[in-house]
Amino acid sequence: MRWIDTHCHLDAPEFAGGAAAVVGRARAAGVEKMVLPAVEVANFETVRLLAQKHDLFYALGIHPLYVERAAQGDVDQLAQALAAHREDPRLVAVGEIGLDHFVAGSDRALQACFYAAQLQLARRFDLPVILHVRRSADHLLKQLRITPVRGGIAHAFNGSEQQALAFVALGFKLGFGGALTFERALQLRRLAKSLPMESIVLETDAPDIPPQWLYRTAAERLASSDQAAPNEPSQLPRIAETLAALRGATPAEIAQATWANAHEALPGLRAVA
Repeated sequence: MRWIDTHCHLDAPEFAGGAAAVVGRARAAGVEKMVLPAVEVANFETVRLLAQKHDLFYALGIHPLYVERAAQGDVDQLAQALAAHREDPRLVAVGEIGLDHFVAGSDRALQACFYAAQLQLARRFDLPVILHVRRSADHLLKQLRITPVRGGIAHAFNGSEQQALAFVALGFKLGFGGALTFERALQLRRLAKSLPMESIVLETDAPDIPPQWLYRTAAERLASSDQAAPNEPSQLPRIAETLAALRGATPAEIAQATWANAHEALPGLRAVA
């Protein structure tokens, strides 16, 4: 079976110096393609070079939780980077961009300005977007109707069915990952079971959003001197088994469907075999 991790951050400190081993474990598990979204101007080159070195894909964008430390000209720098690398077949999206209305005290107005500006760049360069969606689905959708783009992925989706179908109607796929594996995630599991299969892609958000079998409570972390293993793209096939069980499908069917869905969401994935 062939898998695509549509969202992982292999430039994270948890993988410092070990990206080659992480990619090796992923490929041994059948995860053939991985997409590395940037989060700020400072890591644009890092993700691009990681993608080049390890035969991966990348996206360039400014994450909503990084806008408050962004410089005034960072959107212009993003435009320059997109222009400089527009012929690079490994550049597949503008991302990770969006809105985060979960973190208390964050500057929502500033997030909205960056989000709108980056959607304009996605239109200008005819690229899909990878969206950060955290308690912000309706606001994201409103701006997408003002500034339509060529679709993309609503990453780590955890909204309502109505919101999910609204993203799908605008050409988006919905990213599901480790959160799906928790039995208490009732709404998310209902969505994963009931949404059209053609609307779903898989992701890990590695090293974040660990699946149930990697999760440790704060008490467990305090009680142990060992560092918990971070989430990795190699966990994707096991996450997919949960999705398969929920939908009454085989893992092979899930692999085939999500492979096709990822290529539809991010057409640039087809550029490199």
